[in-house]
Amino acid sequence: MDFIWILFAFVCGLLVKLAGLPPLIGFLCAGFILHAIGIEPTDSLNTLADLGITLMLFTIGLKLHVKDLLKKEIWASTLSHMGVWVILIAALALLLSLISLPYFTDFDLKTAALLGFALSFSSTVCIVKLLEESGEMKTRHGQIAIGVLVMQDIAAVIFLVIATGKLPTIWAIGLLGLVFVRPLLDALLNRAGHGEMLPLTGFFLALGGYELFSLVGVKGDLGALIFGMLLSHHTKASELTKSLLSFKDIFLIGFFLSIGFTALPTWSMLGMAFLLSLLLLIKFAMFFHIFTRLQLRGRTAFLASLALSNFSEFGLIVAALSVDSGWLSKEWLVILALAVSLSFILTSLFYRHAHSFYRQHKEVIKRHESPTRLPEDRFIQPPHVEILVIGLGRVGKGAFKALQNMLDQRVAGMDADRTRVKLYQQKGMNVFFGDGEDADLWESFDTSPIRLVLLALPSIQDDINITIQLREAGYEGQVAAIARYEDEREQLLASGINNVFNFYTEAGTGFAEESLMLIGESSCN
Repeated sequence: MDFIWILFAFVCGLLVKLAGLPPLIGFLCAGFILHAIGIEPTDSLNTLADLGITLMLFTIGLKLHVKDLLKKEIWASTLSHMGVWVILIAALALLLSLISLPYFTDFDLKTAALLGFALSFSSTVCIVKLLEESGEMKTRHGQIAIGVLVMQDIAAVIFLVIATGKLPTIWAIGLLGLVFVRPLLDALLNRAGHGEMLPLTGFFLALGGYELFSLVGVKGDLGALIFGMLLSHHTKASELTKSLLSFKDIFLIGFFLSIGFTALPTWSMLGMAFLLSLLLLIKFAMFFHIFTRLQLRGRTAFLASLALSNFSEFGLIVAALSVDSGWLSKEWLVILALAVSLSFILTSLFYRHAHSFYRQHKEVIKRHESPTRLPEDRFIQPPHVEILVIGLGRVGKGAFKALQNMLDQRVAGMDADRTRVKLYQQKGMNVFFGDGEDADLWESFDTSPIRLVLLALPSIQDDINITIQLREAGYEGQVAAIARYEDEREQLLASGINNVFNFYTEAGTGFAEESLMLIGESSCN
């Protein structure tokens, strides 16, 4: 990547972050600015963008299970939304063509349907970034959103086969045998260790999956996703994801910059992009209605719908193919690039306030719920709990085990990762499934016997949100949290958390105190 790209990405990203907005908005702006001043993109920028998307899909696969895609709330919501959306947008486009609105004058049924199809997808890049930054990838609404995105990717593969006329080769049938290669992949990941070989193994598997699928005429990105899913059950899947996180984020900057190089807009194109962005309200309403009819809780339906209310980078691929085939005018490529960028910005802005908005309007949202709840959305509170550990990652699990050794069943753990909770329950641990930011959960939770809540979560914003939920639910006990940096510690204390443990600076103290016990000394001596 040339230094000028890094310069503009850094300056724009920093300015936007200082304004309290997600840096990806700044990266999008940087791409358009670079294009406007005459900077030309190179092949290396596109290579970085492609690498970022491939790694992102591989890491999504590491957190996804095939059985999740078979749930009705995933496949039924995706297919019904895409079908109704394409019909609705096609009808609207034909209506605008009848009144001779600019850019719609030459539309026919085929062109209108293509536009609706291009706008039906939600952005994998944008949504995954939002969910990762808020620590919600494994929450109920996060998994619903990811599942819908994967189903949309499958629809994208089918479209590309039809649109390009390139059928997979006969060798594609052999991909079904990948399930038998899983033990080999497991062994490979075990041998990789924990050092520099671990992320290199991730690169090898992600790009290897991409190339393997491409060789047999299938979309390469789907190969990276499938290889990730094959390893999702592995005990090192989470560690592998974390080892690739920084690489993925850096490469995805290239993707956001590349959007700005699509074409230079005119004011009329910008106006049309704004009009298309208004359709996001309809997209949100449709997802919300479908999710609630499929018996998802109001909060889950609201958050998943809000995350999915954007346009996808895949829409640009559809537009490019349509322009090359003469189905769409080349101006539409620019309009859709602008609309995608605007949708990223709007989703990033609104999702930051999603939890507070739900708290304020939850009664209105819950009116749309189905009276019957899905089994996965039923909450069971363990009895006789005095200490609750929220977040059962490495730090939370360690704290839970230490407390359980002293207090037994008076300690309970809660986590938003259902797979993790089931695994720990099988080991006899007193844990249960729950999303700490769920206002509905705390309304039905009896906090009166709980004296201490430990927040062992990676996101300080999650800690703050959960503390607010607890206090609003009438909890009067003590709250403790963990922090990595001193400025985070100060923010958490200011939010009303009683004690904050900085595990970078204070872990050494705990290590020293426990080690002294080996020689019969204590910290009091």
